[in-house]
Amino acid sequence: MPDIAFINGRFLPWQEATVSIDDRGFQFGDAVYEVIRTYRGGPFELAAHLARLNRSAGELSLRQPYTNEQWTRWIQQGLSLAGYQDAKIYIQITRGAAPREHSVPSDISPTVVITVREFHPLAPEVRRAGVSVCTREDLRWGRCDIKSVNLLANVLAREEAKKAGVFETILVRDGFVMEGALSNVMAVQDGVVITAPEGPRILSGVTRTVVLELAKKDDLVIEERFIPIDLLYRADEVFLTGTTLEVLGVVQIDGKTIGSGQPGPITKALAARWALLTG
Repeated sequence: MPDIAFINGRFLPWQEATVSIDDRGFQFGDAVYEVIRTYRGGPFELAAHLARLNRSAGELSLRQPYTNEQWTRWIQQGLSLAGYQDAKIYIQITRGAAPREHSVPSDISPTVVITVREFHPLAPEVRRAGVSVCTREDLRWGRCDIKSVNLLANVLAREEAKKAGVFETILVRDGFVMEGALSNVMAVQDGVVITAPEGPRILSGVTRTVVLELAKKDDLVIEERFIPIDLLYRADEVFLTGTTLEVLGVVQIDGKTIGSGQPGPITKALAARWALLTG
C-alpha cells in the first residue's frame, strides 16, 4: 500500500511531491500543522483536530484554504488511496510562496500539504513496562498553544532524550513542568490527576482533552495547575498523552524511580478506557 501525498488540491506520487523553495514555511517556519491518526481506517477526533488547525491559523492570520467539510473529503480520499487501517495523517498550511521578505505579501496564496503514511503503534511490551524520560529547560517561544512548524526547540529536546537513552524529554520552565517535547504530561498524587493548564505555555493536546474527560467519568479529581519539578519526582504516578502515544506510563525521570517503578493503577485504568474508546 502506498504512502500518499497531496499538494494544493492534487494527489500525486510521493516522489513527485514538491513545494517552492520560496515557500514561507521553508524560509520562515510561517506555517501551522496537525497530526491525526486513524483507528480501523477512520480518523480519530477529526473535528477537534480541525478546530485546533483553524485556531492555529487564525492566531497567525494565516488564511484557511478549506472548510472543515472540504478537509474531511480530502482526508477521506487520501485514506482511501493509501488503504492503511493504521495511518498517520499530517496536514500543513503555510502562508505560501513569495520572494523572501519578512513582511507578509498581500497577494499570497497558502500552500497545503497532506500526507498519509502507515502508522506503527508502540509495542505492547513498551506500554506494559512504561518508559523513562529526562527533563530539560523549556527553550520554546512564548506561544506554544499555536501548533506551528517552528519545532527546533522540540527537535533539540528529542535529541537530548536520544542521547540520554530515554523515551521523551519533559520541558521545565522556572522549576515547573510544562509538557513533553511531543506529549502532554500528567501526574497522579493521592488519587488526584494534575496537569499543566491550557494557555500559551503548552499545546493542549486533543488526546489530553479526551483523557481528562475519561478521568472525569471515573470520578477522578483533576487539578489543572503547573507541577513543580520536585512534585513530579515524588508523584505516585506519571504518564504521557499524545496522538501517537495514547496513554503511556512513565516509570523513571532523570534516573529517579516513579512510584512502584511500574505504570500505576490510574494510568492503567485510563489506558484501558482509551482502548475501549478506540476499539
